[in-house]
Amino acid sequence: MKFLVDAQLPELLCEVLAMQGLEAIHVGTLPQGDETSDTEIQAYADAKMLCLITKDKDFYLSHILFEKPKQLFFISVGNLKNRTLFDLFRKHKNHLLALPADVQYLELTIDGLIITTK
Repeated sequence: MKFLVDAQLPELLCEVLAMQGLEAIHVGTLPQGDETSDTEIQAYADAKMLCLITKDKDFYLSHILFEKPKQLFFISVGNLKNRTLFDLFRKHKNHLLALPADVQYLELTIDGLIITTK
């Protein structure tokens, strides 16, 4: 599974994921960077078959109601220091590497990882 990291998350998360053996790009690398609209981000993620990693509840609601984007990784841990967030991703490395292709929804909580498939 490949990931698209939303603008409100640090670009360094892409490097942390790469060190775990996961591919990720940041919204900031898109032509309009962090000015890319939510609709364009959803369309890009779906066209490139990327799972969008976000803390944005608007994306969560759009995914639940309209399945846009098709794959969503929602970070529901609240405000954390980047180091703590990166440690949570490292902690779940094996789960993330073993994700099946039909994952629709992931949620990272302070207590663990929730995975929903089709």
